[in-house]
Amino acid sequence: MNGYVLALDQGTTSSRAVLVDRNGRLTTVAQYPLRQIYPRPGWVEHDPMEILGTVLRAMAEVYEKSGLSPTDIAAIGITNQRETAVLWDAQTGQPVCNAIVWQCRRTAELCEQLKADGLGDTVYQRTGLLIDPYFSGTKLRWMLDQDPSLRARAQRGELRFGTVDSWLIWNLTGRQVHCTDYSNASRTMLFDIDRLCWDPELCAALDIPMALLPEPVPSSTVYGTVARNIPGIGALADIPICGAAGDQQAALFGQACFREGMAKNTYGTGCFTLMNTGPHSIRSRSGLLTSVGWSLDGQVTYVLEGSAFNAGSAIQWLRDECGVIATAHEVDILAESIPDNRGVYFVPAFTGLGAPYWDSYARGSFFGLTRGSGRAELSRAVLEGIAFEVADLVETMNGDAPTPISQLRVDGGACVSDFMMQFQADLLRLPVDRPECVESTALGAAYLAGLAAGVWDSTDELSRIRRTQRVFQPRLDIRERNRVLANWHTAVELARQWGRLTQE
Repeated sequence: MNGYVLALDQGTTSSRAVLVDRNGRLTTVAQYPLRQIYPRPGWVEHDPMEILGTVLRAMAEVYEKSGLSPTDIAAIGITNQRETAVLWDAQTGQPVCNAIVWQCRRTAELCEQLKADGLGDTVYQRTGLLIDPYFSGTKLRWMLDQDPSLRARAQRGELRFGTVDSWLIWNLTGRQVHCTDYSNASRTMLFDIDRLCWDPELCAALDIPMALLPEPVPSSTVYGTVARNIPGIGALADIPICGAAGDQQAALFGQACFREGMAKNTYGTGCFTLMNTGPHSIRSRSGLLTSVGWSLDGQVTYVLEGSAFNAGSAIQWLRDECGVIATAHEVDILAESIPDNRGVYFVPAFTGLGAPYWDSYARGSFFGLTRGSGRAELSRAVLEGIAFEVADLVETMNGDAPTPISQLRVDGGACVSDFMMQFQADLLRLPVDRPECVESTALGAAYLAGLAAGVWDSTDELSRIRRTQRVFQPRLDIRERNRVLANWHTAVELARQWGRLTQE
């Protein structure tokens, strides 16, 4: 039996290829950074050809480093930055413009108009989403509006639209397969999550030709095989591509959160808290989102989700734009060098606030700075600000879910911070479980593909191979916890007020 699965983890800041063995261990990894393009404040773009190129280079490198033969690799799974929108020419394969990244806020005015037109309830009931620039639908509408010829070409079937999973599957199969899995489709604001199909009324409301859209498919099934004519990865030809999920759903799957009520948070570029709600597509009363988690063996699993747009990106900002730290690990050392935050709070709203606020205009802000504030205070405030965001998400989720969260499983690059994980447990008053392998997103993609290919027999087997590295227990005095949370909420309201003032 072929014992390895190749997972392609195409993220916001990098593209990775990861080989996963039957025991759920990452044996070989290759990673390439992805350039961020900022045409205007609040706008974020990627070059789709660079996305593809970095993925292909990572695939080639990981295969060469592994020492495996092609017959050792049973399947390929894909996970991706979800709402990032790509539009390309079906004949030439060339993108017609840059990809618009999920963080981009350029469609804020269009979203306000759609709300004013009364579309909000229809969008929410059918898609589980709120009208927001975060999602792909308004990004696609913006692309089509920029060039009058594009909509006509789209109607004639000359263009293809997709999120990054579609773009990669289309290219890896030699431009033969145009599909998207249900989890990615559910993040477009165009997909009926209960009927599992594109919604004609919503497409018409956004003036989007349905001929553009990929075929929605399950998360664990054979989509196609790697084409034989792709430069650099010829050795991987004919391997089946048979698993796909948006990055956050893949992380929930990779964390083995297979039972209703289980939850995880990923500390990546943003923070994403997801709870498994089983076959029930629950609508939130508090600004959370409902999405398809995955579809497996004919069964659909739904999730409640809360998203904070900036988390690890705030640590990168400290390092790259501010020069406060030289390495990401240094933020931990500085944060632990002082006994408390000394009254300094940070709201990581560089591109607005996600759940439960959904404020496109809020902006990143520090509060409580004094002449004595330095690198340690700034570093601690950034880490605490990320944990505060997650505390808001979990509190909101507990208000919507039938059963409160009893433990939070964590993953993503920033969860290696012991300081932040301990503070997270203190704020939540819950155990925080960090696994041995924090790359749950890649694991989830590998598991979905491996189940389709027969590498693993069941989710029960996947639950057994998950390994915990450390559980953080809450220890902060409850009064102190309540005090800092109250200060955080004051800071959030001030950041929102400032954002509104600067837009007037």
